[in-house]
Amino acid sequence: MHVHTVTADAETFTCNAYLVTGEHTVLVDAGAMDGVEDVIAEHTDSLDAVALTHQHGDHVDALDAVLDAFDADCYAFGAHPRRSHVLEDGDHLQIGDESFEAVYTPGHADDHLAFVSDSTLFSGDVVVHDDGAFDYGSFGRTDMPGQSRERLVESIEDLLDRLPDSVEHMYAGHGDEFHGDVRDVVETALGRAEKHEPKYD
Repeated sequence: MHVHTVTADAETFTCNAYLVTGEHTVLVDAGAMDGVEDVIAEHTDSLDAVALTHQHGDHVDALDAVLDAFDADCYAFGAHPRRSHVLEDGDHLQIGDESFEAVYTPGHADDHLAFVSDSTLFSGDVVVHDDGAFDYGSFGRTDMPGQSRERLVESIEDLLDRLPDSVEHMYAGHGDEFHGDVRDVVETALGRAEKHEPKYD
């Protein structure tokens, strides 16, 4: 299983969109970069699916362009005109060569999912390794309408309950990827979120 950050060279604000190649080639989030479909095509001729962590614009603005370029399924928790498969908490989806569990993790977004396998976490924005606020354990903003720091804390706790100790790779919606003790990064983010350490609110 190989993971490519296809939005790495974006010149405008976007999430990290991850192309995961392998037995089942999947794009985790589409991002908001013009031409992302061309970058995907540099790595693969076909795309089996797009799996959305949530539907904030920086994660889905390029979704139509990707789905128009590739005959791919679209998996999401929340309703979307291009969604072909509903993902619920506890559902499993093959990404690359591994089976991932969808973990419902609202707080930053009410439709937020994280994807967890025995080795890898695609965390979206519920937890990130580093961003402009914190290094080594941060979390999605909760100061906008419809967001909740309290619900985000519950979501991180739920994620920890379902995160195998064997997970060593973390790919978040923003910041750098991380390889190592992923549980420690998530626990650090939880501690900061519980203390209401300043992020954007």
